[in-house]
Parts: sequence; C-alpha cells; structure tokens
Amino acid sequence: MRPMWTRLAAILLLSLGLAAPASAHTPDISTARLTPKDGGWTVEIGFLATDLERMFQETMNERANVDLSRPGVLEDEIGKFVARRVAMHDAGGRTCGGKVETVGEDPKTQDSALIVLSFNCAGDFTIYDATKLLAAQGPRGKQVVTLTGVKNAGETMLNGASKPLDLTKPLETTWQLMQKFGLAGIEHILTGYDHICFLIAVILWATRVWPVVKIVTAFTISHSITLSLAALDIVTLPTMLTESAIAASIIYVAVENFFSRDTDKRWRDTFFFGFIHGFGFASGLKELNVQQQTIVPALASFNIGVEIGQIVIVLLLMPIFLFIDRWTGGKRDERLVYGLSALIALAGAYWLLQRVGVIAG
Repeated sequence: MRPMWTRLAAILLLSLGLAAPASAHTPDISTARLTPKDGGWTVEIGFLATDLERMFQETMNERANVDLSRPGVLEDEIGKFVARRVAMHDAGGRTCGGKVETVGEDPKTQDSALIVLSFNCAGDFTIYDATKLLAAQGPRGKQVVTLTGVKNAGETMLNGASKPLDLTKPLETTWQLMQKFGLAGIEHILTGYDHICFLIAVILWATRVWPVVKIVTAFTISHSITLSLAALDIVTLPTMLTESAIAASIIYVAVENFFSRDTDKRWRDTFFFGFIHGFGFASGLKELNVQQQTIVPALASFNIGVEIGQIVIVLLLMPIFLFIDRWTGGKRDERLVYGLSALIALAGAYWLLQRVGVIAG
C-alpha cells in the first residue's frame, strides 16, 4: 500500500474502540465533481485522510468482520462506504445503479483520498443525492460540488440541511457562493483551536483597546498576504512545516507572557507570526477545492469570514478580562495570565509534538 493508505490502515486498526484524538481543525469537508459521460454520470468524491479516518472509526459496525490489513481490502471498504451514501435518481425517486471505479490518493490534493463512481443512467436521472454522506461527515459536514460538461456548469456548497441537488437547474450565483465561503471562513477560525489559543495568548496582558486593535490589525494584514499567495498557488509550504510552525508560535507567545507585559509592542509578534498562520488559513480554503473561476471571490469572502471570526473572539474575551480586572481591584491578575499561558503553552507543545510525528495524532 502507498504511504497514506498504510497510515490510514494503521490508525484504523490501532484505534478500534477508542475515541478519535482531538485535532486543531475539524474540516468535515468533502468535494464532488460531476461530469456527464457515456450516457450516465461520473462522480469523483474527495476527502481529507483525517476526515476519512474519523468516519471509518464511527462506522466500524459496517465492517465488523472485515480484515482491513489484507491487501486491497481497505480500498474496497472505502469505496463501499461512499457508494452506500451517494446516489443519482430522478424526480420520482427511482434510483440509478452505480459502481465504484477507482479508489486511491488524490493526485491534486495533499493527504486526500479520491473515490470515482460511475452511474450508468441518463435522461431524467439528474438528481444528485449526498445527504447520507453529509450526515456521516457530521453536523458541520459540507460538500463542495462542481458540475462540469453541461450548460449550467458551476459550483455550489451543500450542507446537512441541503436538499438533493437538481443538476438541471442553475447552481448558485457568485454572491451566493461568497456568502457560503464567508461562513466557512468564520467556522474555520472558530473551530481552529490553535488559532484561538494564539489570539488569547497575545491579548492576555491587554487592558486597553488600542493595543488590541493594533494586534488584530497586524495579524490580519500579514495572514491575508500569505493566505492569498497560498490559495492562488503562488507560494506554498509543506503542510507539516506550516502546522508545526503554528504550534511553535503558540508556545512562543504563551511563554513570552511570563517575561513581558508590553502589549503595545505585541503587534510585532502577531505581524510576524501572521504570515505563518496565513498558510494555515489557506489550507482551510484549499480543502474546499475552489475552482479557478471562483477563486478570487471565494478567497475574499473566506478571508472576510476569518476576520469576522477573529473579531467575535476578541469581542467576547476582552469584556470578560476587563470585568475580572474590576472584580479583582482594577489590575490584571497575574495568576490568571500565568495559568492560562501555561495551559496554552502545553497545548502548543502537544500540537507541535503531534505534528512533527513524535506522538500519535
């Protein structure tokens, strides 16, 4: 087996009966590319390997007596898992027969799997139904669907509340897609626990609004630059390097709280480390497999969503810290700062060791 499948098989076999470890991001995203072909449809489904691992762990009852260590069995089971949850049917509910063509690594997306299905039906069989797959992805599950080879070719994003997709109708306008990518940006930062820990650490000593404005502005400017460069494939870095550097930045700003209380100059830290975090934000956008024709509006709206999420985090935290200051005599309590900084530094150390492969993740 190739490296990704070897790792996936090992994790699955070692994790039976165990809960999946928490990660800094939980995208729960899949992609689907639909193309009419030979009197039917070709459907290419893509997943991040980490999402696939989690879904397999949660549905092990479907393959209770299957030996996943045997050559080719894991790939077969992945194909069956997807085929049970993706369907093509007509408006009357008649289901079209389909089969798994190939299962393997996605050559275009790092650490991702690609499952190709074929549906041998044409005519009225134009309803694409991925509701069962979205349910398996979880409450935040999303699927970016790209329709090609037809007059109304385009892109849309489905979630658990979406109805089956009628492929004969227009998909979405650019504005509608931008709204969805904006919400995806908000979700990315609010579920990006490493980014949240970084933001908390850099504002722990802040007792005035202006230093916080400078901190957030500097972070926004720098990460927007690298987010754009990476999303447009102008500059890219290996995922492990980026994610490890993000974890290291968390450790740095948390430990710095023990030696410095000067929040007026903290914007320099966030400006420098923002370049690194931008590559992490870009990975979230790339997981959505945005098509070239929509990359610019998607990039803009995703970035705006990330900024909105950051502002929400700061607006929630600062009043809490200021209230605690008033309750403790008008001064930032050292025990609060040192205690939270220690916890954040430990979390950063755990993520760093996990991302460089020292501990299992």
